[in-house]
Amino acid sequence: MRSSESLTLDQLVDTARYPLSELASARGRAVVSRARRDLSASGCTVLPDFVRPSLRDVLRQECSAIAPRAHHDVETVNVYNIAVDSALPEDHPGRRTFERGNAFVARDRIPAGSLISRLYSDPAFRHFIALCFELPELHELADPLSGLVLNVVAPGMEHPWHFDTNEFTVSMLTQQAQDGGVFEYCPNIRTAQDENFDDVRDVVDGRGERLTRRLPLQPGDLQLFKGRYSLHRVSPVRGEVARHSAIFAYSERPGVIGSVERTRQLFGRVLPEHLAAEGRAVRGDRLLD
Repeated sequence: MRSSESLTLDQLVDTARYPLSELASARGRAVVSRARRDLSASGCTVLPDFVRPSLRDVLRQECSAIAPRAHHDVETVNVYNIAVDSALPEDHPGRRTFERGNAFVARDRIPAGSLISRLYSDPAFRHFIALCFELPELHELADPLSGLVLNVVAPGMEHPWHFDTNEFTVSMLTQQAQDGGVFEYCPNIRTAQDENFDDVRDVVDGRGERLTRRLPLQPGDLQLFKGRYSLHRVSPVRGEVARHSAIFAYSERPGVIGSVERTRQLFGRVLPEHLAAEGRAVRGDRLLD
């Protein structure tokens, strides 16, 4: 396996298509403009072959090597990630439950020299992401576990319908499932003012085909997504090969650390930093989650 540690950012990223160091150029402005249009229209954009195709095997092998470090757990959840025994009306979509097979490799178990780690910490990459989301700047999470993670969806498991707590998500498929494991989403199915329970109920009850899009992804594709307002899932993985994806978590403000409860769910442990930061989180809207 060719190591990525000795490669420069320009060698990792296809800078002919994505000129990270020349974003003020005509090519750079065109890439950012297209991403912004997609995100405005459907809450999602894909930058194909962001990592050079010649490095797909490196990307896959590096992430496959650390996948056994994932914390595995199976939870009963709903689309809002709130307690499944919450007092809700009989026809509320939050009463529909699913089994989610959590498996995440925490940041402190991802080698600093790996391709995904180098991308996550690169200032030019972070600046590019901020421009695409039309944000003044982004910061790495101060959280020692959840800033960068590898998500592992094993055969027989899925990541069922849900909304994200964060308004934006940055991810990269690193290994395709043998079968299944398709990213599906319902663009802008709710807003900060309207939960739109009727359409959400149709989707979780299997009547939402008219609202659902399916996104073909290849390893090395970069996906930018507004998951707070778009219901989404990874469909059940079938066959013998797990689905792996890197999740790059950033924040508009510095110093962000995850909650004790959520961190323990994802990683099976918490660190002193989580205990010290508990209770500081501030919500920007009144949505369920």
